[in-house]
Amino acid sequence: MSKDVIELIGVVEESYPNTTFRVRILSAEAKDHELLCHLAGRMRKFRVRILPGDRVKVELTPYDLQKGRIVYRYRAGEPIAELGEAPLITERADD
Repeated sequence: MSKDVIELIGVVEESYPNTTFRVRILSAEAKDHELLCHLAGRMRKFRVRILPGDRVKVELTPYDLQKGRIVYRYRAGEPIAELGEAPLITERADD
């Protein structure tokens, strides 16, 4: 059985009870589309905290494009290759 999911990058706009979130998509495929997403079981197991403003990876099924599942939370400052962000390069100037 193949895994037929659509993976997109989004930002959490609002938090609701029961680990449900309103997510606005940043990916070019569905820019500014809003979804109602729940937290994946593995993220619940390891108690990953999601707050409004966090950038997340969302999985959608092709059957319902209004709901999704949050599978990854990007760290602050972590570049996202799918969005074309360049990695942070910190050069140290030796005197």
